[in-house]
Amino acid sequence: MRIKFKSSILFLLFGALLLAGCSGNEANLQDGDEHITEEMDEVISNYIIQKYSTSYYDTEKQFEVHKVYGTNESDGVISIYMWSYYGGFNKSTGITNQAGHSLPAVIRLSKKEENYSVIEYTEPQDGSFYQSSLEKMFPKKYLKLAQQDSGNIEDLQKEMDKKVKQWLEQ
Repeated sequence: MRIKFKSSILFLLFGALLLAGCSGNEANLQDGDEHITEEMDEVISNYIIQKYSTSYYDTEKQFEVHKVYGTNESDGVISIYMWSYYGGFNKSTGITNQAGHSLPAVIRLSKKEENYSVIEYTEPQDGSFYQSSLEKMFPKKYLKLAQQDSGNIEDLQKEMDKKVKQWLEQ
């Protein structure tokens, strides 16, 4: 009886530890972009445009569009797991991208009063460190999506074309 009682307690403790271990970041994930406001979208795009505006060949106008896989909020910080497509354009070349990139990224936002601000922005490392850095950045739930989207950005391309056409018509 005593041995059975001890093993029951050990089993319960093990189960509690297992559940506690599973309640990390993965438990708070919210799929899709339903929790992303227009303001958050704008803050993300503006940050990335500003970050890269001097990194590429001189272009007249830069745009950024992104696909959100999901979010995670913890202690007032919102982590956004996404694929970002950045491009620079000139009126003389129309919707033909003159410079830019397309890559997975994680951006963390903080909300103070009614304004969001970027507190961290992470992209995967290049070369042989790409996969391991991607695995560190993304929860397993979104890792496969980010891997599948590599080179597969038709929807983002359409969204980018729409933004550029609006600019060209001004």
